[in-house]
Amino acid sequence: MNQTINVLVIEDDNDINRLLCNVIKKNGYHPKPAYSGTEAAIYLENQQWDLVLLDLMLPGLPGEEILTKLNQEVHVPVIIISAKQETQTKVDTLRAGADDYITKPFDVDEVSARIDSCLRRFQRMEVQGSNQYHHKNLVLDAELKSVTVKGKELKLTAREYEILSLLISSPKKVYTKANLFESVWNENFHGDDNTINVHMSNLRSKLLTADPEEEYIETIWGMGYKLKT
Repeated sequence: MNQTINVLVIEDDNDINRLLCNVIKKNGYHPKPAYSGTEAAIYLENQQWDLVLLDLMLPGLPGEEILTKLNQEVHVPVIIISAKQETQTKVDTLRAGADDYITKPFDVDEVSARIDSCLRRFQRMEVQGSNQYHHKNLVLDAELKSVTVKGKELKLTAREYEILSLLISSPKKVYTKANLFESVWNENFHGDDNTINVHMSNLRSKLLTADPEEEYIETIWGMGYKLKT
């Protein structure tokens, strides 16, 4: 692996957090410790991660809530490392979206191997599905130039597709109208809001018709647009 692999370690026990970070460093990855659910939420909001190690019993924001949030907003593998040993807890957590579950006390070599295994598995999935973007009930296939919502194809114009493709490729980025116009139309923006407004309105209308219970595009007043999380 030539690129930096960033791993967020969400664990409130200082000694265990340090131990996990050392394991990750020895595996050749870059760890970042977080000691509470609220601290982790800030890191998750501001950076993309390749893997998350997540304790369940955390101050501020419980691990279960973080897991739910991760599954709704980002596509990242999660390994639970918890003192909760009940089978039902493991089953519930795995069904809620965790990719692996390790109980404390853990064997360092086993944790190391499971981290490598999880990253390998996820990277294979990324390669296989690298042409697809998923958000809520929407799938955009960049190779087929198609968009489906709840499994049904959405008929978009070329401009509408390009706008949606731009938003979904960087889901946390706020695009100004100038950003959108210059990226989609490949022309300089001279302040003509109407063109953007019409295409954005039509795109939103089609998304709303296809999925009335979800909102996919958010207006950030005074700034622009981003994907609605």
